[in-house]
Formats: sequence, C-alpha cells, structure tokens
Amino acid sequence: MRHGESTFNVQRRVQGHCDQSNLTETGQAGATQVGIALKDLSFAAAYGSPLQRAKQTAELILAQLGQPPKLQLRDTLKEINLSEWEGMTFEEVEQQFPDQYRCWNDRPHELTMGAADGIDLYPLVELQEQARQFWQSVLPHHSDQTILVIAHSGINRCLISTALGLGIEQYGSLYQSNCGISVLNFSGGLGELVQLESMNLTGHLGQPLPTPRKNCGIRLLLVRHGETDWNRDKRFQGQIDVPLNAQGKVQAQQVAEFLKSIPIDRAVTSPMLRPKQTAEAILELHPNLTLELEPELQEISHGLWEGKLEEEIEQGYPGLLKQWQDAPETVQMPEGENLQQVWERATAAWDAIVSSTASAATGSDRPTTVLVVAHDAVNKAILCHVVGQSPAQFWTFKQGNGAVSVIDYARSQEGTIGKPMLQAMNITTHLGGVLDKTAAGAL
Repeated sequence: MRHGESTFNVQRRVQGHCDQSNLTETGQAGATQVGIALKDLSFAAAYGSPLQRAKQTAELILAQLGQPPKLQLRDTLKEINLSEWEGMTFEEVEQQFPDQYRCWNDRPHELTMGAADGIDLYPLVELQEQARQFWQSVLPHHSDQTILVIAHSGINRCLISTALGLGIEQYGSLYQSNCGISVLNFSGGLGELVQLESMNLTGHLGQPLPTPRKNCGIRLLLVRHGETDWNRDKRFQGQIDVPLNAQGKVQAQQVAEFLKSIPIDRAVTSPMLRPKQTAEAILELHPNLTLELEPELQEISHGLWEGKLEEEIEQGYPGLLKQWQDAPETVQMPEGENLQQVWERATAAWDAIVSSTASAATGSDRPTTVLVVAHDAVNKAILCHVVGQSPAQFWTFKQGNGAVSVIDYARSQEGTIGKPMLQAMNITTHLGGVLDKTAAGAL
C-alpha cells in the first residue's frame, strides 16, 4: 500500500527521496483506517520505506493489528530519486524544466537527471531495478505467508509492474492513491506466475472509487456479472446463457448500492443474461439511462467444454485443461474460440466504446462515466489490453463476481483522448472485506 496523505502531497511538491514531508491529519486518519481494514488478517512480516511519511503510515497501521509483526525498513522501498526536482512544486518544475517535465508525463522511462560525476541517470529505470531487488530479497523468506508492504506511489507501481512482468513503459498505466491497498498473489519467486487480486482499494477511506485526476476525460467502470450456479459449481459456462443465482442477484444489488452515488452517463453490457441482469440491477438506481447491448462483449466460447466440470474436461481432452491453465494463448477450444479471437473482438468493442464516448463528451468538469458489464475472460482481456499485456498474460488479473474495475482516459485541452490508466482493479470490498472471497469459477 501507499503512505497516507503528506504535507508535500497537499502542497503539490515533488517528494522523491526528500524526507521533509510528513503525514497530514488526513494522512494519519487514513493510515488508521487501513489498519482497521486489515485487522482480521495475519501478517508474517511488515516491510516499509524508511522515509518518514511511509514509516509513520506503517506504524499507525501496525498499531491497529492484534499481533503486529516488527516493522522492517528497507532502502529498496524508497521513492524514486528525482534529485533535481525534490521540494519544488510541480508548477515550478514545469516552468523551469519544461522539456524534462513533458518527458516525465509522456515517456517517464526516458527521463534523465545528471549525476555528480557527469553521467546521466535514468530515475525510473533505477526504480524498476530497485523493485526487482526488493522482491528477490524478500520472497524466498515468505513462501505461503502473507506480508505487508508500505511504500510510495512510484515504487509501488514498479513493485506491481515487475511482479506482473509489465514493461517499464507501462509505468503510467497504473495508479496508486494515498492509503490505497493492492493485493498480489505469488505462486513462487519473481518471474513465476503472479496474480493481481486487486489494486488500489480505497473503500476503507470512505471513497468507493479513487478520485479522478484533473485531466480525466472518460472514466469506465468495468464490472463482472454476479454469481451463477455454474460459477459456484466450477462448471464452464462460456456462451451458454446461465442466469444469476440467488447469491448473484444479491451481489448485483450490492454493486448497485456501491455505485449509487457515482454519476453514470452511459451503460453498455454483454447481451447474455448474467451480465444483463447485473447491469439492470445497477441501472435501477440510475433510471435515466438506456442499457446498450454489445454482442462482442459475450463470454469466450468454450465450445464442447461448455456445461462440463474440470474433471470431465480432463477425461475427454487429456492435458488440454493443464495447457489452458499454463499457456492459455496456445489453446483452441474444441469447436469454440481461441484467446486471440476473444482478444480481438473484446478489445475492439472496448476501443469503440471509448471512441464513441469521446466524440459525445458533454464538456462537464467531471469525466464522462461509462458502465461496462461483461464476463471473466472478456474483462481479463480488456484489462490486459489497457496495460499493454498480451494473451500470454491472461491469468494476471483476477475478476470476482460483482467486482468493479476503474479505467480512466486523460483528455487534452484540444479534446484528444490519451492513454488509459488503470485506477483500481477488482474492487470487491462492497461484497465484504479486503480480500476477494467470491466463487473461484471454472476459469
């Protein structure tokens, strides 16, 4: 998680390695709220940045835990080193270093800063390596354990991206709010399969969704449908039109209540029953919207696997299920789709929604907000697309029944739409607790 709000955050000053910034009252309260949200979890270890804004946050969190581990401070969790800018306001940086500032916003991995010996340094490249070193030093000591990591926005983005195998050029596609909680599940060491269970949860702070950035033009709320009986049974659904079960209807109502206060300007859903029922429940609290049906958002066709349990698939197609779990991009579903086909139609539909929303923007001060309700595989494909991953990384993102993800697109003064930023992913706190406890499902 990221530290609480700091004095430099409020003053819009560059922090980096500078240790003159400490927590505001809001930051202290946020850290305490994080501790309360995590108090039912057991942590084998806690690691924190030694910079005081993160160290204060960690101490306030640990004070709320029943049996807190000892805080271990690591220099590898320090924030990015922006030595030439630290202590300056962002406005001052933009005025005094216009070319570097533009590079930081557009291509941060290419930003250089001079060192004392005259050799240019690449701060983000060094930060990415710093994140790798942290994982490599810590993970071998915590197999099958839960650990707590408290650091900063930049290093947290690098911790997430190095864990997931994202390229450094995708740094700007991930966001970290003050006191936002993210959950990573490691299957082993760095380089082995890692699942991002959730990212940037802020509900414990009284903020259902992260606050949009000032230049946000379009916000998309990507929702997975509620539970079905086949999800509960771990039976492959695909394009068989299974409706929500009783629990799924409850989840749809919980999502609706969660998004009740969020202005929504447009709503799009897969035409299949389970997402359509979920979307309709949400729109009961947004009655002025017309629900649009998008056929290209239908779930992956599992072909002859549909209606079957995993053991039935293994019996009929030996080894293919394991291949789907290990290398999903290589599997052609018997008489169904392959992942590339799903990728192409789902991401094309997504990009079309963004494009048509941009052209119809109202010019309001707040972003135009679009609700999109779809399925597990489709949502995974869209999320990978947003952060520049390929079908080979299909299992990176978890999508729980009734989960909400938030993707923002910046708008320039000329009205053009920029690159997407994943603001939050797989929010299920409205269904109970920090961890995703929804049905595992056949995927």
